[in-house]
Formats: sequence, C-alpha cells, structure tokens
Amino acid sequence: MTRIKRGYIARRRRTKLRLFASSFQGAHSRLTRTMTQQRIRALVSARRDRGKRKRDFRRLWITRINAVIHETEVFYSYNRFIHNLYKKQLLLNRKILAQIALLNRSCLYTISNEIKK
Repeated sequence: MTRIKRGYIARRRRTKLRLFASSFQGAHSRLTRTMTQQRIRALVSARRDRGKRKRDFRRLWITRINAVIHETEVFYSYNRFIHNLYKKQLLLNRKILAQIALLNRSCLYTISNEIKK
C-alpha cells in the first residue's frame, strides 16, 4: 500500500494559529495545544475588556463633569445637571460634556444657564 500524505489544510490552520500566537511567551508561542488555549483566552479577554473599556470611559467622563460642576458651582449635583439637560431636551452626551468641561468651561457655564431658565 502506498503512503498517503496529509493535505495542506491542517498546516494552513496551524500557520494561522502560529501567526496569531507569535507574540506570546514561552510554550504559548511554540506548542500547538497551548497556542490554541492561549488564543481562546486572549479572544475571551479582548471581548470582555471591550465592554469594560466603555464602562471605564463613561466613569471618567462622569467624574470630569462632576468635578467641574462642583468647582464652578454651576449646579449642586451632577445628577440634577443631567436631569435638567434631558428635561430641556439638550441632548449632549457625556463624552462631549466632558470635553466641554475640560477645554471650554465658559461654554459649560452657558449651557447651565440655558438649563436654569
């Protein structure tokens, strides 16, 4: 019986895996089984941390807005400020408000005066 050589599909799959795991350390970049496991772990962490990054940035924006509000005494609480924004239908998201608070405080003061009317 003649010898049958395996095809190229498995080799191509492992090559793709090696390219993905090339930056890992030790056996995680050399052994196929551990490479596969580390790849799964890396992708799980990446997915989890994408959501975490969104939460972290939202917390940062809220903290910045709150700090400027308390410093300039525009409003007595962040909570009231956001509530009144929605009541007046000034739909500015927290990211934009945080940028305004950092870069142009007089503009934030103007916004707060519009809300109070």
